[in-house]
Amino acid sequence: MGRIHFDQDIKPLSEFRAGVASFIRQINETRRPIVITQRGKGVAVVLDVSEYEAMQEKIELLEEVQKAEAQLSMGLGISNADARAKMLLSIKN
Repeated sequence: MGRIHFDQDIKPLSEFRAGVASFIRQINETRRPIVITQRGKGVAVVLDVSEYEAMQEKIELLEEVQKAEAQLSMGLGISNADARAKMLLSIKN
């Protein structure tokens, strides 16, 4: 996902409503989200579906990493050497 260009990607709700099709086209072409404002405050972000899915995958991966780190800190993990030995043993069998 591209970085937001503040001069192009922040739109008031009224302007977004009036030109939805062109803004959707802009999102698809630039791969940048559009921030919708109402009364000067951000109220929504519109982004490409594939960009949203990629964000969700990254979030899930980060959650798995956090879970693994928590398990390691509780002593539930095994050493790299032990894991490697188990993998090599299973490959040989």
